Amino acid sequence: MIDKSHTARVLLAIALVAPLIAHANETIHVKLTDDMIQLDADTAREGRVTFDVNNAANGNTEHEFAVLRTDMDDARLPVHNGQVTESRFKKIGEVEDLARGSTKRLSVKLAPGRYVLICNRPGHYEMGMHTRFVVSR
Repeated sequence: MIDKSHTARVLLAIALVAPLIAHANETIHVKLTDDMIQLDADTAREGRVTFDVNNAANGNTEHEFAVLRTDMDDARLPVHNGQVTESRFKKIGEVEDLARGSTKRLSVKLAPGRYVLICNRPGHYEMGMHTRFVVSR
């Protein structure tokens, strides 16, 4: 015999949980070299994204990692005194003071759209430390 009220409760629970499952957490591994940002994936689905950021520079270079929401080309952001003018963008999150050989995590909730990931230490963006990142539904 089927308990209709139990079946209805199960279906309601599935309906409430399904959207959360569709937007599962993702982890993106980020490697900061002397002059580049390398990602193991340059796209993610909307929802919680964790950037596992490692400073793999050869020298004693300290880096940072910022996530900016913008439709601009990652190589054409406005620069003043060797740094991107972050106030012109919606900054989603940032990891600062990342010493050589260290790893830090940044977990942010991302909506569908285009983003630019940068190191904004003086001169680093201009050396090529930027990349695009796309979030889909």
